[in-house]
Amino acid sequence: MFRAVFRLSSTGARCLVRSKPSISAPLASRCYSHGQVETDEEFDARWVTYFSKPDIDAWELRKGMNTLIGYDLVPEAKIVDSALRACRRLNDMASAIRILEAVKDKAGPHKEIYPYLIQELQPTLSELGISTPEQLGMDKL
Repeated sequence: MFRAVFRLSSTGARCLVRSKPSISAPLASRCYSHGQVETDEEFDARWVTYFSKPDIDAWELRKGMNTLIGYDLVPEAKIVDSALRACRRLNDMASAIRILEAVKDKAGPHKEIYPYLIQELQPTLSELGISTPEQLGMDKL
């Protein structure tokens, strides 16, 4: 570690000692994103399709949720709805509660997002018999 610090500090010192101004060529800018830009509707449809697969297993469910939560967004209610339905097909209520907790955590300081999602998901939660973390008292721990 000290070797790297010394190397960086000596390189920095050499740059300060140069007396001749160097002339640099203009930098060429590159656009690396050659792929097609995905719209919000296409993104939502892709994840709804992913969680609606009839042969999804528990590992795919967890991997999909980990990938989805890794994005810089709060998932739409229809995506969470299809994930909760996948949990019900797998008879995995613990994952359903974890999904709701992850969405609440992902909403962060925006306190109006999570109640809106629960309001939108209430018919699905009632139909599937899934309790929210608040109904289970997990928010008080």
